Amino acid sequence: MPKLPADLLQKRLRTELDMCRKELPRYGFDVSDPAFCCFPVTIRVTMRGVPGPVLKEGGVTSSSTHRFTMKITDEYPYHKPIVIWETPIFHPNIMTPEDGGFVCTKLLDEWSFNANLLQFIQGLETLLSNPNSDNAYISDSCVKAAKYFSKRPWRPPAIIREKSVLKKPRVVSSHHPGHQK
Repeated sequence: MPKLPADLLQKRLRTELDMCRKELPRYGFDVSDPAFCCFPVTIRVTMRGVPGPVLKEGGVTSSSTHRFTMKITDEYPYHKPIVIWETPIFHPNIMTPEDGGFVCTKLLDEWSFNANLLQFIQGLETLLSNPNSDNAYISDSCVKAAKYFSKRPWRPPAIIREKSVLKKPRVVSSHHPGHQK
């Protein structure tokens, strides 16, 4: 498999990680080697504001904070990142950490040289919010989630895209119809 020259790979990964931090400001990114010199590099991602199903006290509820790791080899971008889920999940396409944390998604199969980490993470957001019961992993937790979601479609809360800052309303004009000075 072809490889990018080390300096181009390092520059590309720094650029893609900066793009992720800019476009996904609520997320946390912890990089094992920020200089991208020693491969494989592990990027631990804390995804915030993206609802995903979890099993809690025998019922299905939503969690909006998730963690996963992406391992990137020196064959990137010709070779896709390896993703391992780290937090509790109830999903037919994402194994629980106890089952290995593997993520079953077409975006892994359709990875190409032109794809980038931001697109990849946004694809994981979509997968997380849209369980596909017809394409479940064959693990106990995934099969159980597939059976559940085939009978009860998942309707997650909206994905929170940016920080919400509450501002006090300001009066722009004290003159409006019916108002006397």
